[in-house]
Amino acid sequence: MSTTLISLLLLLLSTTATATVSSDITALRAIKSAINPATIPSYTCLHSWDFTSDPCSPPHVTHFLCGLSCSGNRVTQLTLDPAGYAGTLPPLISQLTQLITIDLSDNRFHGPIPNSLFFLHNLQTLILGSNSFSGFIPPAISNLKNLQTLDMSHNSFTGSLPNSLTQLTQLTRLDLSFNKLTGPIPKLPINLIQLALKSNSLSGYLTKQSFTESTQLEVIELSDNSLTGTIPGWFFLTPSTQQINLANNSFAGLVILKPVNSTLVAVNLGFNKLSGYLPATFPAYSMLASLSLSYNKLRGRIPSEYSKISRLFLDGNLLIGLPPKELFSRKMSITGSLGDNCLKSCPVWSELCVKSQKPFSICQKAYQGKVKQ
Repeated sequence: MSTTLISLLLLLLSTTATATVSSDITALRAIKSAINPATIPSYTCLHSWDFTSDPCSPPHVTHFLCGLSCSGNRVTQLTLDPAGYAGTLPPLISQLTQLITIDLSDNRFHGPIPNSLFFLHNLQTLILGSNSFSGFIPPAISNLKNLQTLDMSHNSFTGSLPNSLTQLTQLTRLDLSFNKLTGPIPKLPINLIQLALKSNSLSGYLTKQSFTESTQLEVIELSDNSLTGTIPGWFFLTPSTQQINLANNSFAGLVILKPVNSTLVAVNLGFNKLSGYLPATFPAYSMLASLSLSYNKLRGRIPSEYSKISRLFLDGNLLIGLPPKELFSRKMSITGSLGDNCLKSCPVWSELCVKSQKPFSICQKAYQGKVKQ
């Protein structure tokens, strides 16, 4: 065998043995070092991270069994198993410049997210849900221009949502539910499909400016916040919207406009402070299958058109009169509840009437003595 060929083979072996670029290895070392060793059991991905082997060089028989993926000599995915790892995220994570995916969900990471992470320009998926991260979501998040999925739910983030969120033009899924976020909803990204901000302390009104460009929104989950004012009619007319949940807020008014080719399937407006009469326009949303207006302050009679909605919760209001007979048609099989109102002769055999009505004295007081028993 010629000297040249031997040299080439040795060079190839040397290159293979140290395939991962040194900056990536440094970052991976820092990530493991920032985690409490007592929370790295022997069966976990991180336990197999032994740096006597090369992270990106196959075969992965005993070392680097999981937790990362490579393309060539660069780490492109950091996907830790939900093993309960406890630690912080080191600033050196920014050296993994080819990362496309970060998924650290269902662990016990804590502390703020290092600002350097927001300069990983190739990142498309960032999932940090179900940890104990804290601090603010910085305006620098707008640097993640290629981000498509952002899930930071079930943490302890505080402060307001940065206005720079709208610059994430590739973002389709945003979940910041179950944090401690405050303030209004800013202008949302143009290509957003799923929005989940449930269980925070968001306040203010629903403004058209926040939603006007997000015409592809299919799911809007804003329940369990402190949003106020009137729910505007345009909010239900977003052309792609299928599900809206605004339950457990402090909305006091409701406007429902006539739909045009609506795709709305489910609406939950329960546990607010809505007053006035039941909107007669809701049944005109032809695909609407589930509607909850439970525990508000709605008055008057139930329009017969509400029998078009197969899952109907109107309990906990001040509705009066005889419930429409169409609601109890054997052909309709409507589920839900009409209980805790001021209705007369709600048939006890129906699931809709299992919950009893309000005491007559409460109904009399609410209608200033104008309700007859």
